[in-house]
Amino acid sequence: MSTPWSRPVSTPQRDEEQRLRELGYQPVLARRMGGFGNFAISFSVISILSGCMTLYGFGLDTGGPSVMMWGWAGVGLFVLCVGLALAEVTSAYPTSGALYYMADRLGGRAWGWYTGWLNLLGLLGAIAGIDYGAAQFTGALLNLQWGFEPTPGSTMVIFVCILLVHATLNLFGVRLVSLLNSVSVWWHLAGVAIIVGALAIIPSHHQSPEFVFTEFVNNTGWSNPLYVTAIGLLLAQYTFSGYDASAHLSEETSNASVSAARGIVRAIWVSWVAGFVLLAGLTFAIQDYAGTQKSATGVPPAQILIDALGTSGATAMLLIVITAQLFCGNAEVAAASRMVFAFSRDGALPGSRLWQRVSTRTQTPVLAVWLSVGVACLLALPSLYSETAYGAVTAINVIGITPAYAIPVFLRLRAGDRFEKGPWHLGRWSKPIGWVAVVWVALVTVLFCLPQSSPVTVGSMNYASIALAAVLILATVWWFVARRSYNTPSAYGSAREEAEIAEGIV
Repeated sequence: MSTPWSRPVSTPQRDEEQRLRELGYQPVLARRMGGFGNFAISFSVISILSGCMTLYGFGLDTGGPSVMMWGWAGVGLFVLCVGLALAEVTSAYPTSGALYYMADRLGGRAWGWYTGWLNLLGLLGAIAGIDYGAAQFTGALLNLQWGFEPTPGSTMVIFVCILLVHATLNLFGVRLVSLLNSVSVWWHLAGVAIIVGALAIIPSHHQSPEFVFTEFVNNTGWSNPLYVTAIGLLLAQYTFSGYDASAHLSEETSNASVSAARGIVRAIWVSWVAGFVLLAGLTFAIQDYAGTQKSATGVPPAQILIDALGTSGATAMLLIVITAQLFCGNAEVAAASRMVFAFSRDGALPGSRLWQRVSTRTQTPVLAVWLSVGVACLLALPSLYSETAYGAVTAINVIGITPAYAIPVFLRLRAGDRFEKGPWHLGRWSKPIGWVAVVWVALVTVLFCLPQSSPVTVGSMNYASIALAAVLILATVWWFVARRSYNTPSAYGSAREEAEIAEGIV
């Protein structure tokens, strides 16, 4: 029996290709990614230097240091359970479709359909959230270095430029993506070590452990501390998302039945440890709490770095953070484009025949890449007119992708002994860990639809619930239009399927 802590015997690559055919798909993507590269893409998408830094200001207002630190520890434990349970199902179904394909196989077409739309919403929202956050940090760096005043318009221009760079990099093939993700792992880990080390050594003043682990701050307008604490968990939950990227790159990973499952779990626990160190380092180094919250840069972590390290030191640290965010966005474009490709391959998207096309030169779904960055750009456009729009995009990411993680796990539990395990599985821990994962996801899905500040106005409203309703309505309407064309094959080999796959290779 194989467990998460054991080392299953590696299966030859040709067996993975045969397994893919058994699942119903002809291999058309290049299987050039190794186990480390697969782990690296999920680790890069989680990106503690993106999520933690981008939402740090939110954490300062919503519970403060105590909620950030203990919330990270607690949320990380529950997310690890989700990752373990999802990794087990990934090992059984290593396809680019990932979550929706698992749900389809275990629960039927409707389960797969809605899971796919939720997953797609979350992935596209993640691209918008990550790259817009990188644009904000870039604006803060320009402000610090040259006095550039970031405006919604200038931030949007930077954001579009970042999207174009990420689209271009993803067109060169999965080998370059894998290389960049491998560099990203060491960049993140070294970056955290450098930032935390500098913040520990250079400043003459540090906050006390009592402040870092017990100080509660509430600037939400809500009076109930339990409610504020619950809302404050968004910082950690938002950061701990995107680890399904390992599953989406399964068809491009050697020994995917094992490597993709391991990639999910390793990405979560490494991020859990490194993220706690990063949050602690930032919080201990706060010099002026109110000044940090109202930073002229618009980015509270940048103010911590300026106060603690001076302008030159802060500039160097911001360069580390921005580069990490760019790595993160590039990895997310890769994951989202594979989801678009897979969902189109099964006829689920409008214009599916376009988005499933694969370049014969790079074996990359080129049009799926462009669609992914195009939709992400549209999702961020409201940021030109509303300061709360970025929070809404963040909510779209969380509310879309988080439920999609739990649906295959729930269906696997419901299937019981009918579920055919892959070479990587949890053994006797499968059911208890699975149910913890399902309950946690159900809880946070409700939690993150709740209003985050009071009074609730058009500007301060949490639009996650509206986003969730919109995607479910869209998916339902499109179901009646496209349900005849949507189909995940039970086995590869029919003449119709072979013809459709051949037509998609250009």
